[in-house]
Amino acid sequence: MNLLSFIFCLMAALASCSNSTASEQPNIIFILSDDIAQGDLGCYGQKRIQTPHLDQMAAEGTRYLQAYCGTSVCAPSRSSLMTGLHMGHCPIRANREIQPEGQMPMPANTYTVAKHLKSQGYATACIGKWGMGMFDTTGSPAKLGFDHFYGYNCQRHAHSYFPTYLYNDDQRFELPGNTGKPGRGKSYAQNYLADETIRWIDEQDASPFFLFYAATLPHGRYEIDDQGIYSEKDWSELQKNYAAMVTRFDSDVGRILDLLRKKGIAKNTLVIFSGDNGSSFNPNSEIGKLFDQTMDGQLRGYKRGMYEGALRQAAISWWPGTVPAGRVTEEPWAFWDFLPTVVELTNSELPGDVRSDGKSLVSFLKGGSAPERDYFYWELHEGKSIQAIRFANWKAVRNGPSLPIELYNLETDTGEEHNLANEKPDLVKKAERMMADAREEDPNWPLRDAKPKRKPN
Repeated sequence: MNLLSFIFCLMAALASCSNSTASEQPNIIFILSDDIAQGDLGCYGQKRIQTPHLDQMAAEGTRYLQAYCGTSVCAPSRSSLMTGLHMGHCPIRANREIQPEGQMPMPANTYTVAKHLKSQGYATACIGKWGMGMFDTTGSPAKLGFDHFYGYNCQRHAHSYFPTYLYNDDQRFELPGNTGKPGRGKSYAQNYLADETIRWIDEQDASPFFLFYAATLPHGRYEIDDQGIYSEKDWSELQKNYAAMVTRFDSDVGRILDLLRKKGIAKNTLVIFSGDNGSSFNPNSEIGKLFDQTMDGQLRGYKRGMYEGALRQAAISWWPGTVPAGRVTEEPWAFWDFLPTVVELTNSELPGDVRSDGKSLVSFLKGGSAPERDYFYWELHEGKSIQAIRFANWKAVRNGPSLPIELYNLETDTGEEHNLANEKPDLVKKAERMMADAREEDPNWPLRDAKPKRKPN
């Protein structure tokens, strides 16, 4: 081989190496179900609702028993997922509505998972529900790192499954045959969201991609176009609709995984599925009781609370050949871990002026131990301010700044039935100090007690 031939071969080898390195960046899909609970899925013990695709996903991947949301309602939980910040630092710490459409926007220049991945050459899309700022605000998905948006921007609008319109990027388009009023229409929005998800994934060939698939099922008005296998059940219409919505969501997850296999990219795609908060229903309610969302009392509490039933959500990771199959783990993680995880997955670094409260889960995803940390922290400001902090296996809950701190040992009392505050005053004081240290004051989110109810005249 002469010198010129050798140089050409060397250049080709280097180019091949470079392309190989680029292709090793995994595709990332985060599937977020609005309000689905651990107790809704067969792989967590549900007996009445069928979820075969999520059950298979769990069998082929890892199922988490202590995966924590950002907090126990939509907008702040999603904001934590996108920013890598827990509720002591997150710019959105409650649902705040804006009329006629939209929610309090994330501030200008907020750094997000999508921004980071876009800077690493990823194609990015959000399909489903956004709820963190309309298109003319600083919280627009287009301003926070997403190349493409499709679905509902406003979470209030997303309560309807037969809306009169959706958005393609920032352009509104009408859905034929719908009135937007409760009941049935001709155009079921989930059909549009699921089809757009498949279309967008199928088009991604030139670069790695990140999809935030924020499905609205099963939250909202509990509307479904077809009750399917539940239509003949001796249940209420609400119960049949809810079960059908969970199963419909499950089938759409199946379509995504099937497409990844068909395209031959399953082994280069990390898929994480979770709910955005825990159970939405009082265990004695029509849905909570029939479907046993507490899983025989294993978890206490539900949406808008600070107990484990409100903060732990169903969660599964799937990455054939990388995420261990059939693994079930009790080790905890939280939404704010997602940003540092994608940073490590892409062999990159956060900009120097960006911080995250999370820890990378890469080693944990691959079968190692969960990262060590000092605490998990949550707060919520809806009517009153409530807080919770977990350190090791101790969990402290304060249901108002003027109320006493409750203390539970999660190792022996997952259902948070036995308040040990009187027996462990030193731990209560420690929890109080940690709660204070974990949060930064924000004029939008002062700690406040519930307003006293007015006495009738």
